[in-house]
Amino acid sequence: MRVLSVNVSAEKGTPKRPVPEIRIDEAGVAGDAHAGPWHRQVSILSREIIAEFEPRLGREIKPGELAENVTVEGADLRAVCMLDRFLSEGLELEVTQIGKACHGDGCAIFREIGACVMPGEGVFCRVIRGGSLRPGDRLEHRPRALRIGIVTMSDRASRGVYEDRGGPRIRELTACFLRERRWRPEFEMRVLPDERPALVRELEAARDRGLDVVFTTGGTGIGPRDVTPEAVQAVADKVIPGIMEHIRVKYGAEKPNALLSRSVAAVARRTLIYALPGSVKAVEEYVPEILRTLEHLVLTLHAVDHHP
Repeated sequence: MRVLSVNVSAEKGTPKRPVPEIRIDEAGVAGDAHAGPWHRQVSILSREIIAEFEPRLGREIKPGELAENVTVEGADLRAVCMLDRFLSEGLELEVTQIGKACHGDGCAIFREIGACVMPGEGVFCRVIRGGSLRPGDRLEHRPRALRIGIVTMSDRASRGVYEDRGGPRIRELTACFLRERRWRPEFEMRVLPDERPALVRELEAARDRGLDVVFTTGGTGIGPRDVTPEAVQAVADKVIPGIMEHIRVKYGAEKPNALLSRSVAAVARRTLIYALPGSVKAVEEYVPEILRTLEHLVLTLHAVDHHP
């Protein structure tokens, strides 16, 4: 994509004015109101998206008028996902938010125009490496997948006695949720026998390869071959007890056997691990609850603080 304009403003919520060049450092765009130690340091909009908005106003919208720092052209920014990166001559930006809350009458742009593109279409980044941008520069979009491992723990499924249904259902539910929220999930599927050493090796490998999330299904009961929680705890740096406690209480109120699950949630370095029961019904109960906080946890592990 090509940089069409670079823009700055001294106050938040006001249009930005085009300048010949912007200097970007660890705090963001020098001289811009949005610079600072937070996650929305640099904002990007495409000329193509702006042009779609112009008929609503009945006039042309100038670069920077919608408060974007960088106006680009020749790019489909709707294909950009969370944690993707933009690069140009040493400069590196990481996508940390897509869209934002509209401040309505508290925003000078909204008061003047009556609407805004940023709440739905704005791409916001933090600075990984500083540099400069000028009109005419090339900005490379580098996609970044959210890497997710799914491990089914089952002696019989690993021998081919029956087809694994829990793992594919985790993938289906998770993929639908993440794609709607502009993440790019990429899955790795495994089926293992109920053996603690095998799962420990699998989790250590996932951690060492930098997978973002690992779901396991099966092996959370109290039978002699139920070893999943012990394997997760052997790898974990921290446990996250509240997630599974909430799910057990929610479903245990009507189904007391739900309270018997030993499901756990944990983190190993920057890999989130969730150990779920083995039935498809349990997967359908657990996964939606887990997904409610998954994005926040992934961003927290990447040191992205969404608080201003």
